[in-house]
Amino acid sequence: MLRKRKYVFDTDNLQFMQHRRNRGEKLLRFSLLFALSIVATLVYSVIFHRFFGSPKEELLQQRVDELKLSYTLLEKQIDRSSLAVAELRSSDNISYRTILDMPQIPADISEGGSGGTNRLADLTGYMNSDIMMKVRLKFDNLKTQTNIQYNSLTDLTERATEWKEMWAHLPFIRPVNVTMRLGDGMKFRERHPVLGSPRWHFGQDFRCPEGTEVHATGAGIVAYAGNQRDGFGIKVVIDHGYGYRTIYGHLSEYNVRRGQKVTRGDFIGLSGNTGTSTGPHLHYQIDLFGEHVNPLWYFEDGLTEDEYFRMLDYLTKP
Repeated sequence: MLRKRKYVFDTDNLQFMQHRRNRGEKLLRFSLLFALSIVATLVYSVIFHRFFGSPKEELLQQRVDELKLSYTLLEKQIDRSSLAVAELRSSDNISYRTILDMPQIPADISEGGSGGTNRLADLTGYMNSDIMMKVRLKFDNLKTQTNIQYNSLTDLTERATEWKEMWAHLPFIRPVNVTMRLGDGMKFRERHPVLGSPRWHFGQDFRCPEGTEVHATGAGIVAYAGNQRDGFGIKVVIDHGYGYRTIYGHLSEYNVRRGQKVTRGDFIGLSGNTGTSTGPHLHYQIDLFGEHVNPLWYFEDGLTEDEYFRMLDYLTKP
């Protein structure tokens, strides 16, 4: 293919002459073409990136979308965990702390929350800082609430252990078979059946035949076993701790010694007619911090004889 030539009219010679470009014209022409190619390339790049984007940008955008989804799922999980902790807190305050006689945890403490102006400073300046800061704040609050709830659970466990120990020591069963009829209870006697003078009767009598088994009504330590010549005849005194002390009077014999540890249901002696007594019976007395209390408040007679002895068998198993 022939190269295209350019001709110009020479007025001096009155004829067309072939035009040959000098170096300056060639350089100018090259510069213009080069500049146009650069502009075209830039325009093409902008249009392509606007509508299609680069593979690297597309990959980065996909990663950003995945991270945003992960933060959304994490936020929902934190919300569910916070709800579970709130339910535990409500149960603690309404049920366990009330039963165990412990003060409730105030809401402004149990709901957590943490301060500090620079606490989220490391998350500022990013494209999605608001999402990250929101999730971090919820996570920090959940962590605080969880720590408070853990400490509360520890306190409840310790308190429940103390109550379990105390419950084992309190005098909460009958000292004799439930079929034994009740005699005189805690009352003021106008005339004592033996002494004849008016005086208080500070316990509960059980009309049981001589030789009836007598059982400890709660765990404790035997404070006395014998006859002090104080009207109770042969007696056993058990110190249960927590301010409680029980007395089992008018026994025919005892089966424990001073300082011995006993548990609820242990066999401690046999009923009798010793001391100031008009007939075979058991005098059972409960003192709380030195004050006499009514024994009828501490046991329930709804058990059958079989259930009573099955209970004793269960209580005294090693």
